[in-house]
Amino acid sequence: MTIILSKDFEFESAQSLPQFPVGHKCRNLHGHSFKITVSVRGPVDEATGVFYDHAVISDAMRPIIAQIDHTYLNDIPGLENPTIENISRWIWDKLVHHLPGLYEIVLHETSGARSTYRGD
Repeated sequence: MTIILSKDFEFESAQSLPQFPVGHKCRNLHGHSFKITVSVRGPVDEATGVFYDHAVISDAMRPIIAQIDHTYLNDIPGLENPTIENISRWIWDKLVHHLPGLYEIVLHETSGARSTYRGD
């Protein structure tokens, strides 16, 4: 049996989107209450009935959340243009070598706007 396990995280950050046209509201300094869903995919061990310990995901995310929570994202190397697309890829790149089976990053910037990234 193959399964996808997911764990949610939240952080608060400010950003501006310098690539947006002059006059666009997102070009201005603003903030979001972000929600990240990190998913891993793989086989369930038939003997234990378990695929992944959620604590492994939490441990991998802890330093990332510490780096981006309550910050101005544009000041973080690699996030100078912190669109949800770019943030999703940035998080993936930080996690991919620490979470075997990493499958998907879903990043919500509002309750109705999100991006999904699967490493390609």
